[in-house]
Amino acid sequence: MFSNQVPLLFSILFLIAFAFPVVMVASLAKKGQVKNGFWVVLGFYIPYLILVAVASHNGFFDTVMLPPKIVLTTTLPLALLVTVIYGTKKCKEVNAVLTLESLVKIHIFRLIGSTFIILFFYDLLPKPFALFAGIGDLLTALSSVFIVKTIQNKKSYAKKLTFVWNTFGLIDILITSAMAILFTKISIDNNVQGVEILTEFPFCFIPAFAPPTIIFLHLLVFRKLSWLKKT
Repeated sequence: MFSNQVPLLFSILFLIAFAFPVVMVASLAKKGQVKNGFWVVLGFYIPYLILVAVASHNGFFDTVMLPPKIVLTTTLPLALLVTVIYGTKKCKEVNAVLTLESLVKIHIFRLIGSTFIILFFYDLLPKPFALFAGIGDLLTALSSVFIVKTIQNKKSYAKKLTFVWNTFGLIDILITSAMAILFTKISIDNNVQGVEILTEFPFCFIPAFAPPTIIFLHLLVFRKLSWLKKT
């Protein structure tokens, strides 16, 4: 079931590490005082990711096409779902309850973006894509620690700095997503390596989970900053 292109231990470690972002998002729902929020989020993501794993194991995503099948069947539907959720009254209520600090702190899970760089060292991802995606994630994750400190210490520039940081993080994930599609096209046109490893288990969880979830979290930060600006 695991990809045979990397050592089994690395796949297992990635799978263990990937559990943290899911649990952290579930914990955020709990902090937002969503009724049974922790279990509601896990109750969605766990079956969803199991379906993604089964699809990957059965070769459902293997066809190299534009748009990539994994994007059409996982990334896009999840993006539509979180877009609907973002516009709901309940989401706005949760957004109001959550602190800016909590909304920024959760982005530490983007340390898992180091996976892109590791996959590059195994010659499984194009260098420009792997380095841009990996370094962008690491910078966003590590700088979130500093941003949280400025918020906690009530620095006068905390909100402005958070806005800059959040903009960087959002642009990074948007460009990374666009680059994945671009390198898929290059792969098709020139019969060269693309990002096919991201359709194999367990790395298929990255496109299935990360882009929509991360974009959603960044939008929550922007909304929170907008409200704080008015106070």
